[in-house]
Amino acid sequence: MPKPSKDDSALAGYAKALGHPIRVQIMRRLEGLGTCQTGSLVESLPVAQSTVSEHLRILREAGLVSGEVDGPRRCYCVNTEGLATARRLLQDL
Repeated sequence: MPKPSKDDSALAGYAKALGHPIRVQIMRRLEGLGTCQTGSLVESLPVAQSTVSEHLRILREAGLVSGEVDGPRRCYCVNTEGLATARRLLQDL
């Protein structure tokens, strides 16, 4: 059996990152808001702040979300390049 291609591995990583309903909700909210703070997400989701932070970490590591530190807060947004790549790889499936 041939070794998985770079695209196959990337698609699997995106799929794994999006493999939880809360992470899908986070992506939808960030896409709709443009940017937001973790606190804003926590208020709109049925999970604790630590759980939201963990989900954001997973999405960030997959390249679907980017974040920046603004004093004591972190502001997150959709990484449009990462999301576009994930969409392209899904369409090519």
